[in-house]
Amino acid sequence: MSEAEDPAETQGEDADPRPPLILLRALLDSQAVKLGVHIRKMNSPGSPVYFYGENIWPAAAILTGSFAGTSLVHWYLGAAILAVGCYWWLFKIQPRIRDGVFERTTALAILSEQNFDALWAKGVLSLYAELPDGRKFAATRRDDWRTFVRLLTRETA
Repeated sequence: MSEAEDPAETQGEDADPRPPLILLRALLDSQAVKLGVHIRKMNSPGSPVYFYGENIWPAAAILTGSFAGTSLVHWYLGAAILAVGCYWWLFKIQPRIRDGVFERTTALAILSEQNFDALWAKGVLSLYAELPDGRKFAATRRDDWRTFVRLLTRETA
């Protein structure tokens, strides 16, 4: 069989039989690609991964404690409770919420191509890769993620 009749040549270089989402999962598992998530968009009411309780109850507890300390003792105590509560929120609660939103969004996105396409179209997801030779690639909403994944699969193979 000659080179012109080679099936790989006639189908082109992009003829990987695996679906793009399977290729993306493999790239994510090998850490060749990093998935970016717009946390603020996904941690908003109406998002499929938004949990009201994880955002509302800690803030409500801080404010209630501060008001109670102010009304029962003195405004100094209320201000101290508010300051400690804000520190607790920023350095203990918020990172945990951010990580949870990222994990839930990632799990939702790689569940099916329909989910990934919907989140991609909203501008919630991005892809980033740095090849061993130092070249860097990124794909955002305006780019086609399938082409990006096929290109990276070809480059890292």
